[in-house]
Amino acid sequence: MKYALIGCGRISPNHIAAALANKLEFVAVCDINEQMMEDKILKFKLDEQNVARYHDYREMLKEQKPDLVSICTESGKHASIALDCIDAGANLIIEKPIALSIKDADAIIEKARKQDVKVCACHQNRFNKSVVKIREAMEENRFGKMMYGTAHIRWNRGRDYYDRASWRGTWEQDGGALMNQCIHNIDLLRWMMGDDISEVFAYTDNLTHPYIEAEDLGLALVKFANGSYGIIEGTTNIYPQNLEETLYLFGEKGTVKAGGQSVNIIEEWRFADLLDDPEEVKTTYHENPPNVYGYGHTPLFADVIESIKEDRQPMVTAEAGKRALELVLAIYKSAAEGKPVRLPLEDCATIDFKGRFS
Repeated sequence: MKYALIGCGRISPNHIAAALANKLEFVAVCDINEQMMEDKILKFKLDEQNVARYHDYREMLKEQKPDLVSICTESGKHASIALDCIDAGANLIIEKPIALSIKDADAIIEKARKQDVKVCACHQNRFNKSVVKIREAMEENRFGKMMYGTAHIRWNRGRDYYDRASWRGTWEQDGGALMNQCIHNIDLLRWMMGDDISEVFAYTDNLTHPYIEAEDLGLALVKFANGSYGIIEGTTNIYPQNLEETLYLFGEKGTVKAGGQSVNIIEEWRFADLLDDPEEVKTTYHENPPNVYGYGHTPLFADVIESIKEDRQPMVTAEAGKRALELVLAIYKSAAEGKPVRLPLEDCATIDFKGRFS
């Protein structure tokens, strides 16, 4: 299966490592930044695989005709590149967020359906050992009736992070803490609590990052259609470094807490059915990754490859990517308007909030 990478920035090493681990035929890398591209080629010894270099992804698509492409560019370019890749018949793994507008997410979903290609939104934390175990308990109804869940993302991003890439923190190409850093845990909360949301009420603010356009703090209440509730707290203001990314789930018959750098560790496991030993679960489903990206990219890639071969949908679909995007946009909209927002959102984009904190 021929594989190509578009975008050689901060997250690209995880995609490269996952592609190599899954023994894909790595045919090309593409980036407009020559040095960034060469750095990744050297680090992963891609010259040994005769990987071709491109500055124009359209040329790459035309000449290499890859079966699977990763899109790891700045967020604001995800949608336009994805649509071109789908037109070229390529299956996709799109880094989060899948797009920056409902309209673009819908366009990706519709075009992929018409062209019969698979599109995966790269929410790799769904493949954490801890999350897989929690989802299994959820699907077996061990929690009973869900009451509420909370997602806490308490991280730090300073001036150096934003200075390294001018698109970060802009409404046109990124969004703020919720869209960039917090969307993985927001995805998990929505997925675990039942997906369908009726209403969102939120506050956002920019407290310590006057050099970016978007928020560095978001607080939201979520009312799910099944009668349960969600709480989201996301920030990049934590001193002096990343503290935690934590997911709590509270049901009438079960309580779970997953924490660590990026929900890699089960810290509480309490169920009325007593089907397993909590301490054994905590030990077995414990991971300690070197960074917040975790180990999820490799199994995510494996699932996408399998979905292409078996002609089924990947475990994390484009629709799932749209749902995570929609919840962040609903938070932005509620905070901007100062009132609850009903879902589904018909039309909303990050660019709608340009000037919000000016």
